[in-house]
Amino acid sequence: MRSRFTLTAASGALLVLFATPARAQGLATKIAGAANGDVRMSFAARPDVCGDGVNNIRFGKRHRIQTDDDDVVFDDGDCACREGPVRVMFRISDHRVIKVRTWVGGKWRADGSAVDLGVVSTRDAVAALIAIASDRRHSGGENAIFPSTLADSVSVWPQLLKLARNDDAPHDSRKQAVFWVSQAASDSATAGLSSLAESESEDDEIRKQAVFALSQRPRDEGVPALIKVARSSGSAEVRRSALFWLGQSEDPRALALFEEILTRR
Repeated sequence: MRSRFTLTAASGALLVLFATPARAQGLATKIAGAANGDVRMSFAARPDVCGDGVNNIRFGKRHRIQTDDDDVVFDDGDCACREGPVRVMFRISDHRVIKVRTWVGGKWRADGSAVDLGVVSTRDAVAALIAIASDRRHSGGENAIFPSTLADSVSVWPQLLKLARNDDAPHDSRKQAVFWVSQAASDSATAGLSSLAESESEDDEIRKQAVFALSQRPRDEGVPALIKVARSSGSAEVRRSALFWLGQSEDPRALALFEEILTRR
């Protein structure tokens, strides 16, 4: 599926003085406040995450390939993999993040003009990434969401659900948040997606993205949630989307719903 600073040793010690959440907010502010150019940071990856340090990242059973022109492909194929930190680059222009790139493993290329924040805590990294993705001042902030999902020892999906429900956040970031919540392996994630899909206060595009995300969940979680949306949503577009993805499931419960709808006509 396709989806389209350097710190001195002394100043580096300042990073440990921030207090979460103020520390994480300070990290996001420091990133966006840097001079034009690239800002780099690294953090620990989950045990099931590895990469080749170039364009390939494996997480769980999935494989992400990012080309030099920023085209991204996800598949279930294998890739050359080695452990390593998650490395994230933010490109800054006029104190706005205009590009985010992610690697796992490997090393940074020598660049004396790049600002290197070094290794930061996963909790602070995730909070900073979500803050950047949620801020309309940044373009391409939706690409900060993927690296947040790779962080070790942080349950990111509650923050992604909060972002998905945030009307003030960029639309593309909200859609990405919904997609990645769908990848979270927990019943609670499905419950959150269901409430988002059923919410009459959300616009149809966000709700349809939540419907798609439900279709990506394990069948015993996703199908009942999709059936509920198909039965009760006040939006014809959302109901149609739920019915479409139910049709792709080939689940007997979906067929029973179709029969029920057709016999009522």
